[in-house]
Amino acid sequence: MKRSVFIHSAELEKYPYPSSCPLDTSRAGKVRKIVHSMGFLNGGGRIEVAPKPAEELTLKKFHSAGYLHVLKNCEQGKFEAGAFSMGLGTGDCPIFKGMYDYAVLACGGTVTAANMILSGQADIAFNPSGGFHHAHPESASGFCYINDVAVGCALLAEAGKKVLYLDVDVHHGDGVGYGFYDRSDIMTISFHESGSTLFPGTGFVEEIGKDEGRGYCINVPLPIGTYDEVYLKAFESIAKPLVKSFAPDVIVFVLGADALAGDPLGHLQLTNNTYVKIIKHLLSFDKPVLMTGVGGYNIEDTVRAWALGWCVLSGADVEYDDINTEAGRQINDLRDKEVPVTAQQREIVKPIVDKVIDAVKSKVFGFHNI
Repeated sequence: MKRSVFIHSAELEKYPYPSSCPLDTSRAGKVRKIVHSMGFLNGGGRIEVAPKPAEELTLKKFHSAGYLHVLKNCEQGKFEAGAFSMGLGTGDCPIFKGMYDYAVLACGGTVTAANMILSGQADIAFNPSGGFHHAHPESASGFCYINDVAVGCALLAEAGKKVLYLDVDVHHGDGVGYGFYDRSDIMTISFHESGSTLFPGTGFVEEIGKDEGRGYCINVPLPIGTYDEVYLKAFESIAKPLVKSFAPDVIVFVLGADALAGDPLGHLQLTNNTYVKIIKHLLSFDKPVLMTGVGGYNIEDTVRAWALGWCVLSGADVEYDDINTEAGRQINDLRDKEVPVTAQQREIVKPIVDKVIDAVKSKVFGFHNI
């Protein structure tokens, strides 16, 4: 039985972003409410743990002291020179009361998860309030102030672990990918809508890392309209062989729900059934998995996707695989219905995805003798 930890506290629900910002911090609490009502927070090896704010020394494993100083001062009303150039006070990263406290506590959730995995207290951990993958060492970006997943990866690597970072958010995981661009102990794989059509405008096939990290940064940019079948083909063609070759000690997985059909900020056409299959692939490697949330701006769809992700990650779907039981029906009800794919969509999207697969293989597989 795997030991699974759901990381959340009511404290995280006290810090809403401004109403002008589409990121909704209530999502994690809504996920918690669903899985608690289903009986999947405790029992079966599952526990719930409250995060503690990440310490500044820990934050400095990825972020500069100067950036953290300016970030903290901005929240206190001291808008320093240079803050705007650090991405603070923009439409994407507004300054608001609780900004620093929320970011540090959310990061603390991922740090708690990493430490529990390192100590052997957990095999599986989920921080639905984490995944702020756009923050860079010295700047905020894309609703992200502190890059909790980069901090978590750094902690795990510092402990001597080979880390696989897998990001399926609709946006390129640029902060993490570039943050470890020259390292071979942290492999970053990002599946995302092409930067040609979506923020942050990066994450192309040619961006493969540098120096020791050359071949360890993998980007899979996908076209508008990408649907389950071709997405899974890309995942199975690229991620599976790379993970097998890299042989990580731990997997950090960012479950962005904004690649789902109908998300207001993305243009892909996935259902959450694709996420289920990806999580099952990850579990098949029999390595600890640290999962976080991140994007997802259709709130209802995002909450269902993350609740379903927790059920699969923690083994509840196997424990209650009979859909004639109440728990089995509840899990099944979290699944999306199939999204119809048109003949025109297949005709346009599939050839592009096939070219991306071939390009990624050509660019990076040789570094791993695949």
